[in-house]
Amino acid sequence: MDILLIEDSESIISGLEYSFKINNYQIKSVRTIKEALLVLEKNRPKLIILDITLPDGSGMSFYEHILRKYEIPTIFLTARDSEEEIVKALNLGAEDYLTKPFFTKELLARVRKIILRNQNNAIIKVKDITFDLDKMEVYKNDKKVEVSSLELKILHLLFLNINKVVNREVIIDKLWEWTGNDVSDHTITVYISRLREKIGDEIIKTVKGIGYRIDEEE
Repeated sequence: MDILLIEDSESIISGLEYSFKINNYQIKSVRTIKEALLVLEKNRPKLIILDITLPDGSGMSFYEHILRKYEIPTIFLTARDSEEEIVKALNLGAEDYLTKPFFTKELLARVRKIILRNQNNAIIKVKDITFDLDKMEVYKNDKKVEVSSLELKILHLLFLNINKVVNREVIIDKLWEWTGNDVSDHTITVYISRLREKIGDEIIKTVKGIGYRIDEEE
Protein backbone atom coordinates (compact mmCIF):
# COMPACT_ATOMS: atom_id res chain seq x y z
CA MET A 1 0.00 0.00 0.00
CA ASP A 2 1.35 3.42 -0.97
CA ILE A 3 -1.20 5.71 0.68
CA LEU A 4 -3.70 5.47 3.55
CA LEU A 5 -6.45 8.09 3.26
CA ILE A 6 -8.32 8.80 6.50
CA GLU A 7 -11.26 10.96 5.45
CA ASP A 8 -15.06 10.80 5.89
CA SER A 9 -16.17 12.93 2.92
CA GLU A 10 -17.50 10.65 0.19
CA SER A 11 -16.80 13.19 -2.55
CA ILE A 12 -13.17 13.67 -1.48
CA ILE A 13 -12.66 9.90 -1.14
CA SER A 14 -14.11 9.22 -4.58
CA GLY A 15 -12.07 11.95 -6.26
CA LEU A 16 -8.77 11.05 -4.61
CA GLU A 17 -9.16 7.30 -5.13
CA TYR A 18 -9.67 7.88 -8.85
CA SER A 19 -6.81 10.38 -9.20
CA PHE A 20 -4.28 8.34 -7.26
CA LYS A 21 -5.14 5.09 -9.01
CA ILE A 22 -4.74 6.55 -12.52
CA ASN A 23 -1.37 7.86 -11.34
CA ASN A 24 -0.39 4.32 -10.34
CA TYR A 25 -0.62 4.67 -6.56
CA GLN A 26 -2.16 1.99 -4.36
CA ILE A 27 -4.56 3.78 -2.02
CA LYS A 28 -6.67 2.50 0.87
CA SER A 29 -9.47 4.70 2.21
CA VAL A 30 -11.02 4.57 5.68
CA ARG A 31 -13.55 6.91 7.27
CA THR A 32 -12.79 6.66 10.98
CA ILE A 33 -9.91 6.45 13.45
CA LYS A 34 -11.08 2.97 14.45
CA GLU A 35 -10.85 1.74 10.85
CA ALA A 36 -7.43 3.36 10.44
CA LEU A 37 -6.08 1.49 13.47
CA LEU A 38 -7.31 -1.83 12.05
CA VAL A 39 -5.48 -1.14 8.79
CA LEU A 40 -2.27 -0.11 10.56
CA GLU A 41 -2.22 -3.34 12.55
CA LYS A 42 -1.39 -5.22 9.34
CA ASN A 43 -0.07 -2.60 6.90
CA ARG A 44 2.50 0.18 6.78
CA PRO A 45 1.69 2.72 4.05
CA LYS A 46 4.38 4.94 2.60
CA LEU A 47 2.28 8.01 3.38
CA ILE A 48 -0.92 8.96 5.25
CA ILE A 49 -3.41 11.67 4.27
CA LEU A 50 -5.33 12.58 7.43
CA ASP A 51 -8.44 14.72 7.84
CA ILE A 52 -8.37 16.72 11.07
CA THR A 53 -12.13 16.36 11.72
CA LEU A 54 -13.33 12.74 11.82
CA PRO A 55 -16.60 11.17 13.02
CA ASP A 56 -15.02 9.43 16.02
CA GLY A 57 -12.49 12.04 17.09
CA SER A 58 -9.87 14.63 16.25
CA GLY A 59 -7.35 13.73 13.58
CA MET A 60 -4.88 16.06 15.28
CA SER A 61 -5.24 14.24 18.60
CA PHE A 62 -5.07 10.86 16.84
CA TYR A 63 -1.79 11.86 15.21
CA GLU A 64 -0.33 13.35 18.39
CA HIS A 65 -1.10 10.43 20.72
CA ILE A 66 -1.07 7.38 18.44
CA LEU A 67 -0.15 7.87 14.80
CA ARG A 68 3.08 9.79 15.34
CA LYS A 69 4.80 6.72 16.83
CA TYR A 70 4.47 4.90 13.50
CA GLU A 71 6.80 7.48 11.90
CA ILE A 72 4.85 7.48 8.64
CA PRO A 73 4.92 10.76 6.66
CA THR A 74 1.54 12.44 7.11
CA ILE A 75 -0.27 15.21 5.24
CA PHE A 76 -3.12 16.88 7.15
CA LEU A 77 -6.33 17.96 5.45
CA THR A 78 -8.18 20.74 7.22
CA ALA A 79 -11.22 22.90 6.58
CA ARG A 80 -9.72 25.52 8.85
CA ASP A 81 -6.70 27.61 7.94
CA SER A 82 -5.92 29.17 11.32
CA GLU A 83 -2.23 29.83 11.83
CA GLU A 84 -2.34 28.22 15.26
CA GLU A 85 -3.68 24.91 13.94
CA ILE A 86 -1.23 24.80 11.05
CA VAL A 87 1.75 25.51 13.33
CA LYS A 88 0.59 22.82 15.77
CA ALA A 89 0.34 20.21 13.00
CA LEU A 90 3.82 20.98 11.71
CA ASN A 91 5.31 21.09 15.22
CA LEU A 92 3.86 17.66 15.91
CA GLY A 93 5.85 16.33 12.97
CA ALA A 94 3.43 16.47 10.05
CA GLU A 95 5.11 16.56 6.65
CA ASP A 96 2.61 19.00 5.16
CA TYR A 97 -0.98 20.23 5.21
CA LEU A 98 -3.63 21.34 2.74
CA THR A 99 -6.66 23.51 3.41
CA LYS A 100 -9.98 22.43 1.91
CA PRO A 101 -10.95 22.95 -0.82
CA PHE A 102 -7.70 21.99 -2.53
CA PHE A 103 -6.47 21.09 -6.01
CA THR A 104 -5.90 17.36 -6.47
CA LYS A 105 -2.89 18.02 -8.72
CA GLU A 106 -1.24 19.98 -5.92
CA LEU A 107 -1.82 17.14 -3.46
CA LEU A 108 -0.43 14.63 -5.96
CA ALA A 109 2.70 16.74 -6.43
CA ARG A 110 3.27 16.95 -2.68
CA VAL A 111 2.68 13.23 -2.21
CA ARG A 112 5.10 12.34 -5.02
CA LYS A 113 7.79 14.60 -3.57
CA ILE A 114 7.43 13.19 -0.04
CA ILE A 115 7.44 9.55 -1.14
CA LEU A 116 10.49 10.01 -3.34
CA ARG A 117 12.37 11.88 -0.63
CA ASN A 118 11.63 9.28 2.01
CA GLN A 119 12.62 6.48 -0.33
CA ASN A 120 15.98 8.23 -0.75
CA ASN A 121 15.50 7.38 -4.38
CA ALA A 122 16.55 10.54 -6.22
CA ILE A 123 18.87 8.52 -8.45
CA ILE A 124 17.51 5.37 -10.03
CA LYS A 125 19.68 2.98 -12.03
CA VAL A 126 18.32 0.28 -14.33
CA LYS A 127 20.92 -1.75 -16.24
CA ASP A 128 23.25 0.84 -17.83
CA ILE A 129 20.74 3.72 -17.55
CA THR A 130 20.78 6.19 -14.66
CA PHE A 131 18.02 8.77 -14.09
CA ASP A 132 18.71 11.67 -11.74
CA LEU A 133 15.25 12.78 -10.57
CA ASP A 134 16.56 15.95 -8.93
CA LYS A 135 18.59 17.18 -11.90
CA MET A 136 16.19 15.71 -14.48
CA GLU A 137 19.06 14.14 -16.41
CA VAL A 138 19.50 10.69 -17.91
CA TYR A 139 22.81 8.88 -18.43
CA LYS A 140 23.84 5.77 -20.34
CA ASN A 141 27.06 4.21 -19.07
CA ASP A 142 27.66 7.49 -17.15
CA LYS A 143 27.43 9.54 -20.33
CA LYS A 144 24.58 12.05 -20.53
CA VAL A 145 21.90 11.17 -23.08
CA GLU A 146 20.41 14.07 -25.00
CA VAL A 147 16.64 13.79 -25.19
CA SER A 148 13.91 16.27 -26.03
CA SER A 149 11.90 17.97 -23.28
CA LEU A 150 8.84 15.77 -23.87
CA GLU A 151 10.92 12.60 -24.13
CA LEU A 152 12.51 13.48 -20.79
CA LYS A 153 9.10 14.06 -19.18
CA ILE A 154 7.78 10.71 -20.42
CA LEU A 155 10.90 8.96 -19.13
CA HIS A 156 10.55 10.81 -15.83
CA LEU A 157 6.95 9.59 -15.53
CA LEU A 158 8.06 6.00 -16.13
CA PHE A 159 10.87 6.23 -13.58
CA LEU A 160 8.54 7.80 -11.00
CA ASN A 161 6.41 4.69 -11.38
CA ILE A 162 9.25 2.19 -11.33
CA ASN A 163 7.96 -1.43 -11.38
CA LYS A 164 4.44 -0.19 -12.23
CA VAL A 165 2.63 -0.06 -15.55
CA VAL A 166 1.89 3.45 -16.82
CA ASN A 167 -1.22 3.35 -19.00
CA ARG A 168 -1.03 4.83 -22.49
CA GLU A 169 -4.08 6.93 -21.59
CA VAL A 170 -2.17 8.44 -18.67
CA ILE A 171 0.73 9.36 -20.97
CA ILE A 172 -1.68 10.89 -23.49
CA ASP A 173 -3.31 12.96 -20.71
CA LYS A 174 0.09 14.09 -19.49
CA LEU A 175 1.23 15.12 -22.97
CA TRP A 176 -1.94 17.16 -23.36
CA GLU A 177 -1.28 18.75 -19.96
CA TRP A 178 2.34 19.55 -20.90
CA THR A 179 1.67 20.87 -24.42
CA GLY A 180 -2.00 21.87 -24.55
CA ASN A 181 -2.29 19.92 -27.82
CA ASP A 182 -4.37 16.89 -28.71
CA VAL A 183 -2.23 13.76 -28.80
CA SER A 184 -2.95 10.56 -30.70
CA ASP A 185 -2.10 7.04 -29.66
CA HIS A 186 0.41 6.91 -32.52
CA THR A 187 2.27 9.89 -31.00
CA ILE A 188 2.99 7.84 -27.87
CA THR A 189 4.40 5.02 -29.99
CA VAL A 190 6.71 7.48 -31.76
CA TYR A 191 8.03 8.98 -28.50
CA ILE A 192 8.64 5.56 -26.93
CA SER A 193 10.42 4.41 -30.09
CA ARG A 194 12.71 7.46 -29.99
CA LEU A 195 13.49 6.87 -26.32
CA ARG A 196 14.35 3.25 -27.00
CA GLU A 197 16.73 4.29 -29.76
CA LYS A 198 18.55 6.57 -27.30
CA ILE A 199 18.62 4.47 -24.12
CA GLY A 200 18.24 0.93 -25.45
CA ASP A 201 15.43 -1.48 -26.23
CA GLU A 202 15.51 -3.41 -22.95
CA ILE A 203 14.71 -0.63 -20.47
CA ILE A 204 11.14 0.30 -21.42
CA LYS A 205 8.91 -2.76 -21.51
CA THR A 206 5.63 -2.86 -23.42
CA VAL A 207 2.63 -4.30 -21.60
CA LYS A 208 0.49 -5.21 -24.58
CA GLY A 209 -2.82 -3.37 -24.75
CA ILE A 210 -2.14 -1.44 -21.54
CA GLY A 211 1.01 0.68 -21.49
CA TYR A 212 4.69 0.72 -20.53
CA ARG A 213 6.83 -0.18 -17.53
CA ILE A 214 10.41 0.16 -16.32
CA ASP A 215 11.51 -2.54 -13.89
CA GLU A 216 14.10 -1.99 -11.21
CA GLU A 217 16.82 -4.60 -11.25
CA GLU A 218 16.74 -7.11 -8.42
